[in-house]
Amino acid sequence: MKKVLQYLLLVMVAAQGYCQELNLPVFTQYLADNDFVVSPTFAGIGDNFRIRANGLTQWVGIKNAPQNLALYTDIRIANRSGAGLSAYVDRNGNTRQNGFKLSFAHHLILDLTTQQYLSFGLSYNVNNFRIAIEDFNTTYENPTIDPRVTDDRSTTNHNFDVGALYRIGEFWLSANANNLLPKDEDIFTGFEPNALLNLQFYSGYIFKLSNYSEVEPSTFVQLFASDGRSSTDLNFKYRKYNGNDDFWWVGGSFRFLNDQGMIPLNLGPMVGLKKSFFYVSYAYQLTLNDLTTYNTGTHALTVGFDLFQSLSVCPCTKGKYRKGNKLYQ
Repeated sequence: MKKVLQYLLLVMVAAQGYCQELNLPVFTQYLADNDFVVSPTFAGIGDNFRIRANGLTQWVGIKNAPQNLALYTDIRIANRSGAGLSAYVDRNGNTRQNGFKLSFAHHLILDLTTQQYLSFGLSYNVNNFRIAIEDFNTTYENPTIDPRVTDDRSTTNHNFDVGALYRIGEFWLSANANNLLPKDEDIFTGFEPNALLNLQFYSGYIFKLSNYSEVEPSTFVQLFASDGRSSTDLNFKYRKYNGNDDFWWVGGSFRFLNDQGMIPLNLGPMVGLKKSFFYVSYAYQLTLNDLTTYNTGTHALTVGFDLFQSLSVCPCTKGKYRKGNKLYQ
């Protein structure tokens, strides 16, 4: 039992270390029809002012497991540009992290006949990390709190993301670089990674079927420059539409670490519904490692609204179309 507790402690410390890298954690929020989660290049693509609120509870059943709340909004500006805002609050044991991003994207037509478009995006990020010493408790092994801990040990990082998005027909490929600037200092242990760069690649294709439905396979790759660790998501979605631009969808996501081949790290189903201007989806992830015995998985709920419909005169920012029925993105 002691070894099990030591293992759990090690995993939580590792998770907190990743949190200190000042990166908003990406699970499957982007699959809730919200590509803007992945890259600023998606800002303004579509015909609505989109709002998505996401709540994520990780490793339910483990005390002080990570929890995250996030809000994403984006809107088209004129005919060829878009702007967006994302904000989050992340809690992981005795660590706290919060921040926001201001994003801008511009969209270009490469070839109108073949529907080739190119988009560029830029985000300005502010992230704050702190150790919540007010939550420190004594234990049998440590009956007193270290008197040297006298403040919150907080730090704020200002940074930038850049991205590019290429689309042709129903295919898309985006490349994004998060946190281009390194941290200035190590204020906690002296062993933290200064390189915050996080590379993300997102690609997929929509196969339209004959019964007002479609399937959408996609993949998402993350690479952390600090230590070279990386992961890959393999996703699949099936959507079914009606004649009023409403739809429901089901899908699944499979994540693995790239240095462990196809051994699954996370696996789970997803389901969603859009009715008029309202959107809701739920995703479940089961972590397939030694923590499986001690938790009931990760749960993510997304609620959203699509407001102020306004068609663009430029096809580079129009939403996807199917049999004459406008889709919201």
